[in-house]
Amino acid sequence: LMPDYNRKAAGYWLTLVLLGASTLLYSALGVASLPLGALAQILVGLTAATIAGCFPVRIGHSKSSFAAGEVFIFLLLLLHGPAAAALAAACESAVGAFRTSKRWTSRIASPAISSLTMFTLGWLLQAGLHALVRGGLNNGGLTVIAAMLFSVIYFSATTLLVSAVPRLKRNEPLALADLLSVFGWVGIAFAASGAVAGLLYLTYQISGVGVLAAVVPIMATLLATLHYYRRHQEANEAMREAAAQAVAREAQAATHAAQREAEIATRHLEQLRDSERRFHSAFTHASIGMALVSVNGHVLQANDALRELLAVDDTQLLERSFQSFVVEADRPALNDQLALVADEDFEDFTLEVRCQNHAGREIWVSAHCSFFSEPDSPAPCLILQAHDISARRIAEAGLQRLAFHDSLTGLPNRRRFGEMLTQAVEAARADAKQGFAVMFIDFDRFKLINDSLGHAAGDDFLVQVAHRARETVRPGDTIARLGGDEFAVLLRGVEHEADVITLADRLLRVLRHPLLVAGAQLRSSASIGITTSLVGYESAEDALRDADIAMYRAKAAGKDRYALFDATLHAEVTRRVGLERDLSHAVANGQISLAYQPLYELATARLLGFEALARWMHPEQGAIGPDVFIPIAEETGLIVPLTDYVLHRACQDLKQWQQSDPAFAQLTMNVNISGKDLAHSALVARTTHALVAARLEPQFLIVELTENILMDQLKVALPQLEEMRTLGVGLSVDDFGTGYSSLAHLSTLPVDSLKIDRSFINGMRSGSKEAAVVRAVVNLGRSLNKRVVAEGIETETQFAQLRDMGCDVGQGYHMSRPLTAVAIERLLVRSLLDVAPAGIRTPAVSLSALH
Repeated sequence: LMPDYNRKAAGYWLTLVLLGASTLLYSALGVASLPLGALAQILVGLTAATIAGCFPVRIGHSKSSFAAGEVFIFLLLLLHGPAAAALAAACESAVGAFRTSKRWTSRIASPAISSLTMFTLGWLLQAGLHALVRGGLNNGGLTVIAAMLFSVIYFSATTLLVSAVPRLKRNEPLALADLLSVFGWVGIAFAASGAVAGLLYLTYQISGVGVLAAVVPIMATLLATLHYYRRHQEANEAMREAAAQAVAREAQAATHAAQREAEIATRHLEQLRDSERRFHSAFTHASIGMALVSVNGHVLQANDALRELLAVDDTQLLERSFQSFVVEADRPALNDQLALVADEDFEDFTLEVRCQNHAGREIWVSAHCSFFSEPDSPAPCLILQAHDISARRIAEAGLQRLAFHDSLTGLPNRRRFGEMLTQAVEAARADAKQGFAVMFIDFDRFKLINDSLGHAAGDDFLVQVAHRARETVRPGDTIARLGGDEFAVLLRGVEHEADVITLADRLLRVLRHPLLVAGAQLRSSASIGITTSLVGYESAEDALRDADIAMYRAKAAGKDRYALFDATLHAEVTRRVGLERDLSHAVANGQISLAYQPLYELATARLLGFEALARWMHPEQGAIGPDVFIPIAEETGLIVPLTDYVLHRACQDLKQWQQSDPAFAQLTMNVNISGKDLAHSALVARTTHALVAARLEPQFLIVELTENILMDQLKVALPQLEEMRTLGVGLSVDDFGTGYSSLAHLSTLPVDSLKIDRSFINGMRSGSKEAAVVRAVVNLGRSLNKRVVAEGIETETQFAQLRDMGCDVGQGYHMSRPLTAVAIERLLVRSLLDVAPAGIRTPAVSLSALH
């Protein structure tokens, strides 16, 4: 409602509205308490004032008008006091506001101001009249004069309050001129209304209400007659004015027709002069450089903007060719365009060139040239417009750099490197002598830096190694950052593979040097994959892919080295990609089988349980070892569904064997989990689901995880292991002795058993270091109350040594190879045939029978 109101104007408006609303409410309550006869008179007065407000009387030859409703309002004031008058004034003002304004701010404020002013001044008038009575000056003349004076003051106060709003909106002080500009006939009309109201009041006091009942209709009739008379008079005046204007227009048309003939002759003369002046003004004051030049480029005339652009004066510019200001590399293009001027089809040309001004600054100029005079005139000339576009060119160069360079290191980015590699591939295909090589560099410990020191330190590290690498490569080589800690180097003009290897060795040495990052001295290394154009690449993507493959071979070979790409490596990668696809299909369709290797109590040769081992029989490639497909499953995210499958199948098979005979009720099942499983937040829930589905008690399931996984993810592992222990599942550390666990951790970890790595068992001889390690582990397990399991037992001697050392459990080919579920059932049947002492059947097995 108030888009043009400032804070002062809005506050003023709101204050008046609130005061006016309060006044109206107070007045309404006061009037309601009057006798019924007085209420009837007030209602008649309100109605008369409201109706009169609908028919304002225009004051002749002015924009002002007045409504006769003020007579009834002032009469109500004299008869019934300020409250009745305030209500009447609000009604009459509301009608006038709705008639003259569409803004709700005016429609609300006008009745509020009228009621507030009427009530306040009316109270003062009433007080003054009472004072006259008390002073013995009670006569009709003074009453009429007081009414007239009140009406003028009321009009003035209302006008000033209303005119204050636009003043406040414009932040202007109040001015008496606002009142004087509208007083005129309207003020006089208000004074007359006050006088009439005073006379009617005196008449009422003498003759009673009957006089008013007769006078009011007469006044209404007179006012209505006056209103319609003024409307009819205004219509007649409008018709006379229209007729006079029509006659004046006809006279003006005749005069214009006579003058037009005379003006046409002079207009043609002025047009040529005006055209010349406009061109001269536009040429002289143009904001871009302009010059008239000959067809060969010599400057004939120039404006100030061109002189300022080239930082020269007329003596240095006139009669010189514009080409002399253009840098030498861009002159041929400009001369070629000027040479086309002699062609019949020439119209214009636009060219962007660099100019060297006399201030020594190189600027980019967009030059547009076209004919100024007719081509066949004796001395045709051209008009040249030169616009400074240096800012645009600088911005474009900046955008170009952002698009093709890494914001952190300033090196070319992957997109730019791809373009340059594409050019190298195409050049090598066109000419075998244009050989190239690609190095793919990945830093071996960058993730550790990021995780331990933060990303800011990681960024600092990348900036430093990028600087070192850039300083190490040859001047013509291109080094780029592909993303993260991956960099690539493009070597052009490669003749011998040995040159590439020499550079790779130099890079490895340089990148091994310590760096100061975040106040800490760091040592890092890189793995580099190399490929060359000798492979015969068709695309840049293939070359970069093969360099990436070679880099992974370098990492697999021990990191901090380089590896060359060859065809066999491509075949390996292709096979691995195929295996990834086929493994996903095999896991989804339940094509993974399980083998179970029995575990025995060494002291009694009693069967204790089994270790579940995943097996994959590829339909084309045959058996794929776990050492091949388990890493693939971990890298591709298939390890979680694969582990779930093994858990469910192993638990179900164990439950079935336990139920086959009471002698097997205590058999256990070991299942291996990976680091990905350990990091999975739902590992405990997944394990619980498998146990519930098989109806297997938790204590018969033992989860195995390697020592390295346990130590690498100790913070993540501890909460998971504690939950597994609470569930009742057993926990075992696999490959014990090959990692970096400490006795402090081992004593606090919630594990039940330690499985000695097979490398110690295979090397175990009497008096050997391996035997000493095994004995130490057995003693450690006994002291920590943890079961010790030996895996990879392949000979009778190893079996006997482990048994004599006090090792609890063992597994290996000496006792049994991994067996299918069907073979396990036959094994259990054979174990039942062995009769224990005192005729008690136990799940013991004769080791000689297993062979």
